[in-house]
Amino acid sequence: MKWICSVCCIAALLTGGVSGAKAVSNEPVNWGFKRSVNHTPADAGKQLNSLIKKYDAFYLGNTKEKTIYLTFDNGYENGYTPKVLDVLKKHHVTGTFFVTGHFVKDQPELIKRMSDEGHIIGNHSFHHPDLTTKTADEIQDELDSVKEEVYKITGKQDNLYLRPPRGVFSEYVLQEAKRLGYQTVFWSVAFVDWKINHQKGKQYAYDHMMKQAHPGAIYLLHTVSKDNSEALDDAITDLKKKGYTFKSIDDLMFEKEMRLPKF
Repeated sequence: MKWICSVCCIAALLTGGVSGAKAVSNEPVNWGFKRSVNHTPADAGKQLNSLIKKYDAFYLGNTKEKTIYLTFDNGYENGYTPKVLDVLKKHHVTGTFFVTGHFVKDQPELIKRMSDEGHIIGNHSFHHPDLTTKTADEIQDELDSVKEEVYKITGKQDNLYLRPPRGVFSEYVLQEAKRLGYQTVFWSVAFVDWKINHQKGKQYAYDHMMKQAHPGAIYLLHTVSKDNSEALDDAITDLKKKGYTFKSIDDLMFEKEMRLPKF
């Protein structure tokens, strides 16, 4: 009987606890959305919107304001991140760089430069795995390992924004990220820019940055892209001419907090 009870208790812990709390789904979900057309906000649809809202994740800023948030995924360095940083510095724009463990270990000077120039260093996991295949402890190790390595370089522990690798997640992953204190950030503007052997030219990247622009847009750009590095300067310049301003994810979070009802 003791053995049976132990097995039951273990099973209960794995499926929601002895109290009977329902376990959340770990079914993989691929992030996706209906792209912006004519400056209308992108839309992930009712089901995804409901799911991410439950865990305070987001992919849009204030859609009533012509504001853009630039975020970059940094899995590894391909020689273009310094140019991206130069452009952001020129335009006084704060970006968020979601970095992997490989990038942090391989490019400590770029991590330091990002931090010194006021950019946000987000978490893209250490090994870039499908987080839905990991246990709670493994998820924590993937995320905290990046945080610890960044801290060694910058002395800061404020990189608590998470972007799930490949945009694959589940309700369980969202729950665990929130439990660990991470804010999951998706995106509302993206295009195929990460294939380094199939770059399509500066104009391709520029056109997508422009035509998908919309109020509250969170851009996902990959810094391995030569096209992105060449198009970013013109895109920021011309988006400003269209009335857009650029803010950081920190600004967005602050504004969200200010809009919360006060009791």
